[in-house]
Amino acid sequence: MRDAAARVWPSRAALGNGALLLCLLAIAVALLKLQPGAAWTLPSDSVRWWSAAFTVSAYVGISGWGLWRSRPRHADEERADAQTSASRVLLAYASQTGFAQELAERSAKNLRDAGLSVQLRDLGKLETHALAGYESALFVVSTTGEGDAPDPALAFVRDAMGRPAALPSLRYGVLALGDREYDHFCGFGHALDDWLRGSGAEPLFDLVEVDNGDEGALRHWQHHLSLIAGQPDLPDWTAPAYQSWRLAERRELNPGSVGAAAFHIALVPPQDLVLQWQAGDIAEIGPRNSLAAVAALLDALSLDAATIVDRDGKRERLDEVLGRSHLLAATEAGGLDASTLAARLQPLPHREYSIASLPSDGAIHVLLRRMLRPDGSPGLGSGWLCDYAAPGGEIALRIRSNPNFHAPQPSRPLILIGNGTGAAGLRAHLKARIAAGARRNWLLFGERNADRDFFYGDELRRWRDEGFIERLDLAFSRDGGARAYVQHALAASADALRDWIEAGAAIYVCGSLQGMAPGVDAVLRETLGDSTVEQLRVEGRYRRDVY
Repeated sequence: MRDAAARVWPSRAALGNGALLLCLLAIAVALLKLQPGAAWTLPSDSVRWWSAAFTVSAYVGISGWGLWRSRPRHADEERADAQTSASRVLLAYASQTGFAQELAERSAKNLRDAGLSVQLRDLGKLETHALAGYESALFVVSTTGEGDAPDPALAFVRDAMGRPAALPSLRYGVLALGDREYDHFCGFGHALDDWLRGSGAEPLFDLVEVDNGDEGALRHWQHHLSLIAGQPDLPDWTAPAYQSWRLAERRELNPGSVGAAAFHIALVPPQDLVLQWQAGDIAEIGPRNSLAAVAALLDALSLDAATIVDRDGKRERLDEVLGRSHLLAATEAGGLDASTLAARLQPLPHREYSIASLPSDGAIHVLLRRMLRPDGSPGLGSGWLCDYAAPGGEIALRIRSNPNFHAPQPSRPLILIGNGTGAAGLRAHLKARIAAGARRNWLLFGERNADRDFFYGDELRRWRDEGFIERLDLAFSRDGGARAYVQHALAASADALRDWIEAGAAIYVCGSLQGMAPGVDAVLRETLGDSTVEQLRVEGRYRRDVY
């Protein structure tokens, strides 16, 4: 067919080119006739003839030009245009805290290093008609709350996922990030997978679920990447490169509270580290088991703590490896020598905490509760930071950017809403706003008792008195009378809420996913309307860091 088209087209090209030449000749003659003082003239009959010739030539010329413009595409041009989305691999991400975006970027690098053309896109900025232009697509998506899409992806959910699309030529894969503690584990990843299947797309492989950054699941994803790239030797992703920080302060903020103990933790960096983070960013902590738990296992197995074993290509003491790993029960590990035991151990997952300070403070501050297991023992992360780590001792830490919760421009009014340890993320934003001279700040905070659970209360009152917090609304549910929570304080201020939103305010919510966050969302929708709330989310003026 391409050869046939090439044979037909020259006749059209010749027609167009010839007509254009005739047109130009007619114009030249007419211009000469009209020139004053021309050396020659034409009889009136000739003038009429040339005028008619000019009109016909112009018509033919323009028609020929139109034919040339609408010609069938030549094979070379078709091959050039083929270097579009259809020949690339789309790698789209939907990220709430930045981790999904980080994994998407790593995946894109692996594929590009293998020679593939990859287009990295934010799913929230992707349109269905653009998606239909790809032959291969990979999606790295997180789930927030009970099965919800990350806030930046809400535009795609609203505009695309409400009905099936026509994607019969698309082959795809999904990496779904989640937390098995929630009922709808990887809920958004599954919803996206269902929508793609319902739109006629063909999966390259089954959806890959990742529980809290599980390295085994991520290695499985890398296996699929190697098959797509046709290179089974793609390099493994490295584990987070923690830095060695020091526990400088540990202070219980709510002694005597009816709730769980909450601690202010200050961590100072190595001396040669340049501090760089923004309000809204995350501190990833590499937790460790207690020395007592490690010693008890070693004693039960009759193994020497100082035995050197190989671990991930490094030679380390057995007790050091045990400290960073899920401990096997003595019944599971019985009869194993030190090397075999080390080979079976799985590393402890990291824990994430909102950063409550700025680099100018010289330390990372975090606010966390001591979480207790059913048997009364402290949880993994909180046990390490609140109980087991020695003052002045080493803490493995990495800072991760969380752009979805970064601050708006200082000129924009900001409504900060939170409860409990969510005060940490709100405190960092207030510090940043105060440093920028922004005074249009409204804080709504809720907890149990004002005399015990008003975290950073003295600091917040001082900022209010200095004019940096324009409005401070508090809700303490256990201080007598009817139970009042932060969402009730927001509902009681409906008129002010509408005024602030009309003035361009952004809303940032930090704290409990259960109770507070859905309660606040319900009040926003009742006061502002669903369409306004959805528009705020799409515009990035309604952001959440909830857990």
